[in-house]
Amino acid sequence: MRGRLIDPFLAEIAQLDPVATAADPDGPGPMASGYDADFKETAMVPRAGWRGQDARKEKPTVCIPCQVEIGKFGELQELLTGSSPRSQLMLVFHFQDLEAMGLVEPITGDARLRVNDRLVSIRDYHTSEVVQAVRTPPGLYITEVLPESFGIGLRRNLLVATLNQRALGPKGPA
Repeated sequence: MRGRLIDPFLAEIAQLDPVATAADPDGPGPMASGYDADFKETAMVPRAGWRGQDARKEKPTVCIPCQVEIGKFGELQELLTGSSPRSQLMLVFHFQDLEAMGLVEPITGDARLRVNDRLVSIRDYHTSEVVQAVRTPPGLYITEVLPESFGIGLRRNLLVATLNQRALGPKGPA
């Protein structure tokens, strides 16, 4: 007996593909990798205007049963360049579901959900219909992954992922 999720939904997650992202994003251009090793994040590929294009590459989406805990949703934050919505939520996953879907490393036991994976939508558990789509940009990205609830049945049960919205910066001419 390992417990269960309460009122489950499906989280449609687009996982960051670190190998594809690290590849040369601009061909003959000056960049050698789409990953910035100094800042530990995807790099911006220069293009006309102020804002470049994110070199982020993602794996195909996966729908994982979860429990949704809302912190903030659409709260406005004032910036010098205007308002930027802020949202934060937590998704609670059951390790039994993650294990069944191959989303747990067999040797280390680490979940394969990682910081910088993106929430695409929240879907109905029974019909897979979209309940809430997430606009990108700014998007909701996993910022923390924390195993919780050790002990029921002498196994861990829950994985809590905290997701935050990325603040919008200035957008230059296209």
